[in-house]
Amino acid sequence: MPRGSEELTNARKEEIINACASLYEHMGFRDISIRDIGAETSFTRTSIYNYFQTKEEIFLALLQREYEIWFHDLELILHHDGKISVGEFADRLAHTLEKRECMLKLMSMNLYDMEGNSRMDNLVSFKRVYADAFRTMRLCMEKYFPEMAPDDVNGFLYAFFPFMFGVYPYTKATEKQLEAMEIAQVDNPRYTIYGITRSFVEKMLGFMNR
Repeated sequence: MPRGSEELTNARKEEIINACASLYEHMGFRDISIRDIGAETSFTRTSIYNYFQTKEEIFLALLQREYEIWFHDLELILHHDGKISVGEFADRLAHTLEKRECMLKLMSMNLYDMEGNSRMDNLVSFKRVYADAFRTMRLCMEKYFPEMAPDDVNGFLYAFFPFMFGVYPYTKATEKQLEAMEIAQVDNPRYTIYGITRSFVEKMLGFMNR
């Protein structure tokens, strides 16, 4: 790690992550190189290696940042005053994911590459944020649906978190995928991140709260 203030180090990491996020909006994970990311920053490409050893570590840091933002949105739901119905909870939760398209895309398409080619301390840092989000979701369930048995709460959590891995592919098909489905005569209802998430959460909680 280069010498300098912690503030400077964090600022440079953030610039690298921002460059990665910008490229990821219009390029594929495998097409983006550290050279490409470096070209988007204000310092030399080789300087990136002072902060991240691989491009996967940069993407993992981007995913961690996305998860941190999502975690804070979950905390806003948790600290809401008053009761929340199943429909209201589903609506609020769906809106949190609607804003996290990058997070859902990284999870569904690139998680194994990112985790497999990152140093352990980077991976542990991400897993801690993941654990924070998981705990906060559990607290939301216990606060707003106290009638749910612990096994049902676990059942919801271990259905919802895997569900998130499939949201992006179901809502963001490529033109090639759409053409193939049309030729194969596959039914293709157009889902949005909000719509598919709200429907899933409402149905799961409605079933468990009977």
